[in-house]
Amino acid sequence: MLSPDFLPLWIALGAIPGAISRYYLTVILTEWTGGEFPLGTFLINLSGAVLIGFWATLLPAFSPGTILNGFIIVGFLGAYTTFSTYALDTSNLLKQGSYRRALLYGLGSPVVGFLGVEGGMALAQPFLQG
Repeated sequence: MLSPDFLPLWIALGAIPGAISRYYLTVILTEWTGGEFPLGTFLINLSGAVLIGFWATLLPAFSPGTILNGFIIVGFLGAYTTFSTYALDTSNLLKQGSYRRALLYGLGSPVVGFLGVEGGMALAQPFLQG
Protein backbone atom coordinates (compact mmCIF):
# COMPACT_ATOMS: atom_id res chain seq x y z
CA MET A 1 0.00 0.00 0.00
CA LEU A 2 2.99 2.33 0.33
CA SER A 3 3.85 1.84 -3.31
CA PRO A 4 3.99 5.00 -5.45
CA ASP A 5 1.32 3.30 -7.56
CA PHE A 6 -1.10 4.23 -4.79
CA LEU A 7 -0.07 7.92 -4.73
CA PRO A 8 -3.48 9.19 -5.95
CA LEU A 9 -5.08 7.32 -3.06
CA TRP A 10 -2.67 8.88 -0.54
CA ILE A 11 -3.38 12.32 -2.00
CA ALA A 12 -7.12 11.72 -1.63
CA LEU A 13 -6.69 10.44 1.94
CA GLY A 14 -4.73 13.59 2.81
CA ALA A 15 -7.31 15.83 1.16
CA ILE A 16 -10.14 14.60 3.37
CA PRO A 17 -8.77 15.93 6.69
CA GLY A 18 -7.47 19.04 4.90
CA ALA A 19 -10.91 19.95 3.57
CA ILE A 20 -12.62 19.13 6.86
CA SER A 21 -10.08 21.21 8.82
CA ARG A 22 -10.62 24.14 6.49
CA TYR A 23 -14.39 23.90 6.82
CA TYR A 24 -14.52 23.69 10.61
CA LEU A 25 -11.89 26.37 11.17
CA THR A 26 -13.81 28.70 8.87
CA VAL A 27 -17.11 27.98 10.66
CA ILE A 28 -15.61 28.40 14.13
CA LEU A 29 -13.75 31.62 13.30
CA THR A 30 -16.74 33.10 11.45
CA GLU A 31 -18.97 32.45 14.47
CA TRP A 32 -16.31 33.82 16.80
CA THR A 33 -15.82 37.08 14.86
CA GLY A 34 -19.36 37.57 13.59
CA GLY A 35 -18.25 37.26 9.98
CA GLU A 36 -17.35 40.92 9.46
CA PHE A 37 -13.85 40.01 8.23
CA PRO A 38 -12.88 36.73 6.52
CA LEU A 39 -10.59 35.82 9.44
CA GLY A 40 -11.03 32.09 8.84
CA THR A 41 -9.73 32.28 5.28
CA PHE A 42 -6.97 34.67 6.33
CA LEU A 43 -5.72 32.40 9.13
CA ILE A 44 -6.08 29.27 7.01
CA ASN A 45 -3.99 30.87 4.25
CA LEU A 46 -1.36 32.04 6.73
CA SER A 47 -1.16 28.73 8.61
CA GLY A 48 -1.14 26.81 5.31
CA ALA A 49 1.81 28.88 4.10
CA VAL A 50 3.72 28.17 7.33
CA LEU A 51 2.88 24.47 7.16
CA ILE A 52 3.89 24.07 3.51
CA GLY A 53 7.18 25.86 4.17
CA PHE A 54 7.84 23.57 7.11
CA TRP A 55 6.95 20.32 5.33
CA ALA A 56 8.54 21.25 1.98
CA THR A 57 11.79 21.76 3.87
CA LEU A 58 11.57 18.77 6.21
CA LEU A 59 10.14 16.02 3.99
CA PRO A 60 12.96 15.84 1.43
CA ALA A 61 15.49 15.41 4.26
CA PHE A 62 13.68 12.59 6.07
CA SER A 63 11.38 11.06 3.47
CA PRO A 64 12.61 11.62 -0.06
CA GLY A 65 9.80 9.49 -1.51
CA THR A 66 6.66 10.97 -2.94
CA ILE A 67 4.05 9.32 -0.69
CA LEU A 68 4.33 11.65 2.33
CA ASN A 69 4.78 14.60 0.01
CA GLY A 70 1.59 13.61 -1.80
CA PHE A 71 -0.32 12.97 1.43
CA ILE A 72 0.74 16.13 3.30
CA ILE A 73 1.56 18.76 0.70
CA VAL A 74 -0.64 17.87 -2.27
CA GLY A 75 -3.47 16.17 -0.35
CA PHE A 76 -3.87 17.80 3.06
CA LEU A 77 -2.52 21.27 2.31
CA GLY A 78 -3.94 21.29 -1.22
CA ALA A 79 -7.42 20.82 0.22
CA TYR A 80 -6.71 23.03 3.23
CA THR A 81 -5.57 25.97 1.10
CA THR A 82 -4.10 26.46 -2.35
CA PHE A 83 -2.64 29.73 -1.10
CA SER A 84 0.14 27.76 0.54
CA THR A 85 1.12 26.27 -2.82
CA TYR A 86 1.01 29.71 -4.41
CA ALA A 87 3.33 31.04 -1.70
CA LEU A 88 5.72 28.08 -2.08
CA ASP A 89 5.79 28.42 -5.88
CA THR A 90 6.60 32.12 -5.56
CA SER A 91 9.36 31.37 -3.05
CA ASN A 92 10.84 28.69 -5.31
CA LEU A 93 10.89 31.06 -8.27
CA LEU A 94 12.73 33.64 -6.17
CA LYS A 95 15.25 31.05 -4.93
CA GLN A 96 15.89 29.99 -8.54
CA GLY A 97 16.66 33.61 -9.42
CA SER A 98 13.62 33.85 -11.69
CA TYR A 99 12.70 37.31 -10.40
CA ARG A 100 10.52 38.32 -13.35
CA ARG A 101 8.56 35.09 -13.18
CA ALA A 102 8.20 35.42 -9.41
CA LEU A 103 6.91 38.97 -9.81
CA LEU A 104 4.53 38.00 -12.61
CA TYR A 105 3.25 34.96 -10.73
CA GLY A 106 3.26 36.56 -7.28
CA LEU A 107 1.37 39.68 -8.34
CA GLY A 108 -0.45 38.27 -11.33
CA SER A 109 -2.17 35.42 -9.48
CA PRO A 110 -4.23 37.55 -7.08
CA VAL A 111 -5.00 40.21 -9.70
CA VAL A 112 -6.01 37.75 -12.42
CA GLY A 113 -7.79 35.62 -9.80
CA PHE A 114 -9.85 38.61 -8.68
CA LEU A 115 -10.67 39.46 -12.30
CA GLY A 116 -11.65 35.83 -12.84
CA VAL A 117 -14.06 35.93 -9.90
CA GLU A 118 -15.62 39.15 -11.17
CA GLY A 119 -15.84 37.73 -14.70
CA GLY A 120 -17.47 34.54 -13.43
CA MET A 121 -20.01 36.57 -11.47
CA ALA A 122 -20.79 38.66 -14.55
CA LEU A 123 -21.24 35.50 -16.64
CA ALA A 124 -23.66 34.08 -14.06
CA GLN A 125 -25.88 37.18 -13.88
CA PRO A 126 -27.98 36.39 -16.99
CA PHE A 127 -28.97 33.08 -15.39
CA LEU A 128 -30.39 34.92 -12.37
CA GLN A 129 -32.60 37.21 -14.42
CA GLY A 130 -35.74 35.44 -15.35
